[in-house]
Amino acid sequence: MSSPKHSTDSGSSLMFSVDGLACAACAAAVETALRSTNGVDSATVSLTQGRATVRGADLANEHLVAVIKASGYDAQPLERRQTPAELRSALEQRQLKHEQQWKRRAFIGLSIWIPMMVLHWTTNAVAAQWIQFCLGTLVMFAVGTGFYVSAWSAARHRTTNMDTLISIGATTAYVYSVILFIIMLTGVESGQPMYFPEAAALFGVISFGHWLEARSTTRAGSAVRDLLELQPETAERQDADGTLVTLTSADVEPGDVLLIRPGTRVPVDGCVVEGTSDLDESVVTGESIPVSRTAGDPLIAGSMNTTGRLLMRAEVDGRNTTVSRIAELVTNAMASKTNIQRLADHVSSIFVPVVLAIAASTLVGWSIAAIVQGDAMTFQNGVIAMVTVLVISCPCALGLATPMAIMVGAAEGSRLGILIKSAGALEIAGKATTVVFDKTGTLTIGRPSVTSIEPVGPDMDEHTLLRLAAAVEAPSEHPLARAIVDAADERTIELPAVTDFEATTGQGVSGMVETHRIEIGRDPEATCQVLVDGALAGRITIADTLRPESPDAVRMLRDLDIDVHMLSGDRRSVVERVASEVGIEPGSAHAEQTPESKSAFLDAIPGRSIMVGDGINDAAALAMADVGISLGSGTNIAIETASIVIPGNQVTAVAHSIELARLTLRNIKQNLFFAFFYNTSMIPLAAFGLLGTWGPLIAAGAMGLSDVTVIGNALRLRLLVRKRLGRKNTV
Repeated sequence: MSSPKHSTDSGSSLMFSVDGLACAACAAAVETALRSTNGVDSATVSLTQGRATVRGADLANEHLVAVIKASGYDAQPLERRQTPAELRSALEQRQLKHEQQWKRRAFIGLSIWIPMMVLHWTTNAVAAQWIQFCLGTLVMFAVGTGFYVSAWSAARHRTTNMDTLISIGATTAYVYSVILFIIMLTGVESGQPMYFPEAAALFGVISFGHWLEARSTTRAGSAVRDLLELQPETAERQDADGTLVTLTSADVEPGDVLLIRPGTRVPVDGCVVEGTSDLDESVVTGESIPVSRTAGDPLIAGSMNTTGRLLMRAEVDGRNTTVSRIAELVTNAMASKTNIQRLADHVSSIFVPVVLAIAASTLVGWSIAAIVQGDAMTFQNGVIAMVTVLVISCPCALGLATPMAIMVGAAEGSRLGILIKSAGALEIAGKATTVVFDKTGTLTIGRPSVTSIEPVGPDMDEHTLLRLAAAVEAPSEHPLARAIVDAADERTIELPAVTDFEATTGQGVSGMVETHRIEIGRDPEATCQVLVDGALAGRITIADTLRPESPDAVRMLRDLDIDVHMLSGDRRSVVERVASEVGIEPGSAHAEQTPESKSAFLDAIPGRSIMVGDGINDAAALAMADVGISLGSGTNIAIETASIVIPGNQVTAVAHSIELARLTLRNIKQNLFFAFFYNTSMIPLAAFGLLGTWGPLIAAGAMGLSDVTVIGNALRLRLLVRKRLGRKNTV
């Protein structure tokens, strides 16, 4: 069989929080250091989350932390599986620390810069120059230290980052001004203005831009925090003597009996022991209608108990709940990278050296012009132009363009009941041209049920026929027998006792019901012939029931210009019937398929393909497709193999997944276009001095504005998704 179109990394996986990442080049430097470490198979660093994920064999936390710290960044190991409360706390602490750090730097820098500008505009007195020199020096050390440390760390590893450009630009303006200041102190009048305020403004304004960026990023991650709030921090355990003990959800163990009061959320996965209530599972499954749960029924962590009091038995511990797995899937998706982002990161890694070369060329060009013209002011304009080039070229927006859109897209997917395991899956789904459905359990419910009851003869009616048939089928474990008995239960038919029961494999069952001999024969088409005392009394047809939303799902995919196919191991007649009911063309419905033939079919599809399935026999096909989507009712192996999971079993969410992916992909392209347009248009303006003496300050403001614009466009994606999709999959 052909190799899968996508695969996963093998080996163990460790995660670390990384502090101090300023741009994509910083993240790339940490990735490079980790990937060059023995035993590491792959390493991914998320700029927006400040998190590194490392996969490989024989990995040690201490060694990898040392590698990250040697790259110039602080790091702490993270638990592989944290509770939502722990994840939420870590996320909030990091975001608060990030915001406060930039807010403090911006406040100091701008508070000092304002009086410097007042002096700069109002007087040229020596005392005023002394004050500007002292205040400018204070800003360089009090605010600029963080930039210098980051730039120096990058330089030690023979690389560059955004802070390299900012540090060189601000230092150039400062050192140039210091030289003029010293010349002034010697009594020589240079006739050239000093740029202490501009040097201070660079650090202050850029810090202010980073503060706005941090606030916007926090807002973009609100959906993730909402998700992490689904699991309550505490639970009530009922001990054997009836005593109630309050404990954290993380401390719940399998077998614990928990009290779930009305208006509270279920802390862990488990089952009802006592009581009846309606549960709102919409935040987990996407199903908007509350479901009734009673003794023996399953409970999903994060569900809201709306009416009755329940006792439940925990089946997992507090760190391995459905909510924990969903949170892990979403955060992993946010930390992963698309091919587009890898390209952008590569461009960012070489962008800074290119900008340094452009800045140097700018200074050389202006210097030559100054020599030719014999004008010292031209050289000064060249210094300002070089500083402006350095500052205005920072690739922050380029580094944020993709991860911000992925963060919003993955979070909005979780709101819609669509769990995306990786950014790559989102990117590929947005380019998909073909969707292939498995039949059983995907387009159909996956459970046989009675579809028609046909009595024969004037003395037989549907009620009597079903009553006699269900009575004789009751002892049987055959799936068709269970369907007949379930149909009788739904109609609240009381079944009489059966005697002389006999089951013949592959043929049917027989027995005595009251005074009648009942025989039921089954044919390959799942039609049961019911004989009473040797005479045909009627027929009961059984089929796998179609999901009510399946026809809508196929129609929605066609509206998206997606080719729709169905692969099934079932008989041709059944497959053709289901295809006709859902609207799939006869030539696109393929019957009697084996797992191998399903994989071969997907391998032969031109373009990008999506496989939707739920069973063990779909696992190979899910792996072979470019993107595998598993419904929540699927087996564990199907869910593990799939790259997108739909917990609520809503097959219409397949179309919504593609729409979400397309919207996210379009948003990424818009962000990248803006980032590239910003840099390619502003650099020439800066190099030729068209921004004037205010160039460095304009550059600092424009750089911050570009970051906020990219983040704002990513937030616009959230509004667009909610307007376009809303919660349409929760029918």
